[in-house]
This record gives sequence, structure tokens and C-alpha cells, in this order.
Amino acid sequence: MANILVVDDELGIRELLFEILNDEGHAVELAENAAQARAQRHRFVPDLVLLDIWMPDTDGVTLLKEWATSGLLTMPVIMMSGHATIDTAVEATRIGAMAFLEKPITLQKLLQAVEKGLARGPLRAARSAGVPNGAAPSGVGGTAGGAGMAADGQAAAPGGATGTAAAGAQAGAVAVPAAGAGLQTLDLDAPLREARDAFEKAYFEFHLAKEHGSMTRVAEKTGLERTHLYRKLKQLGVDLSRAKRNGA
Repeated sequence: MANILVVDDELGIRELLFEILNDEGHAVELAENAAQARAQRHRFVPDLVLLDIWMPDTDGVTLLKEWATSGLLTMPVIMMSGHATIDTAVEATRIGAMAFLEKPITLQKLLQAVEKGLARGPLRAARSAGVPNGAAPSGVGGTAGGAGMAADGQAAAPGGATGTAAAGAQAGAVAVPAAGAGLQTLDLDAPLREARDAFEKAYFEFHLAKEHGSMTRVAEKTGLERTHLYRKLKQLGVDLSRAKRNGA
């Protein structure tokens, strides 16, 4: 969906943001300091940058100012810090940062900030132009939760469900296996994020029921770490107790 550059000197933060954003379908590049960030910025123009303020070589505000004065600040930048003052946040905003996230960053605030940042950039028009053709965005298939959206929805439904899905697609809907039994319908006329969330919720509910609520087996099946899986299920509003009952 988007090319995002994450700049942070903490390995744990970089890995966490990479995991979350990659699962959202974005292509993520990492930099652990300002020198690497400069090199990445000269190599390509990201759609969004998540930039830590306190780094050992050059702080994020100084790097932001460098980009602004050299004409390289052509993408939305979201500043991050766990120790920044109000004055620092104000200065970063004055230079050109679009938002400031305080660490520890919650999943909801991160995704909201990223969505707003991408909506302000040229990527919005490109995504709007690319979605109606029925093909899934290039990044969606990168994780198990995003596999099989849109045209691949027929392949996701085993057995005789394929024909039902194909028929439903003509009316803007596809049928997929429900967590317990039978089929449930996904609305393809919904906005992309809503349609994808609905599919991912159905996908995880199906596998939770199939594996009798075993998070370990579902994690292995989907290729996600358990901690990330828990976070994803909570984000999608999946009822784990119901999944266990359906799989019993």
C-alpha cells in the first residue's frame, strides 16, 4: 500500500513497527540512525516517515530541519519520542512534521497517525485509482491475514463455496466459511480497510474454530508471532471465548 521509512535507534521499536506496518500491507524500510536515514531518503522517496527524536548521532529534529532546508521534506513525517518536551514537539511541527507520537505508542494511535499521514500525501490518489479494478493491493498478500482478498476470495473458500463466492461477487459480495458452520457474506462494496478487516476477522475466526481455540496452532498456521496474533485479534474484535466454543 505504501513505502514507509522507520528511523529509530532502538532495535525493539524498529522491529515492532516493522511487524505492525508490514502486517498492514506496507513496505517498510528501517534506519537505526540519521546517517542511514539520509542514505534511505536519497535512495527513494518514502510515502511516510516515522522519525525518532532522540538518536545518538543526529537527533530527529535536526534531521527534519536538514530535509526541510535541502528540499527533501516532500513526504509526511511523524515524530516519535518518550522524552520530548512540548517545546520540542512544537519546533518539529513548525519545521514541517505533521504529527507527534509519544512512546510507548499504542497500536490504535500508530495506525490512526499513519492513515492520516498517508491521506495527506500523493499516495491517496494512487490508491483510489487502483482499488476499483478488483485486484488486491500489492502489500496485502504479505501476511496470512491479508491473503485472498478481492479476486482471490474464491480460492479462500474450500469445496463448493467457490461457486457461491463467484456468484456473490457479481452483486458486490463474496461468501466465505463461517467460524461455526455454513457461510458468511463479505461486502466488496465497502471501503478497502473495512473490507479487509472483515475478511481478516473471518479468516482468524475460521482458523481459531478449526484449531479449537489453540493460539499456538493458529500462530503456526498463519505465520504470526503469538504476541502479534493476540494484538491482531484484539484489534479486529475477535471473541476468543466464542472461537473456543465454536471449535469444541
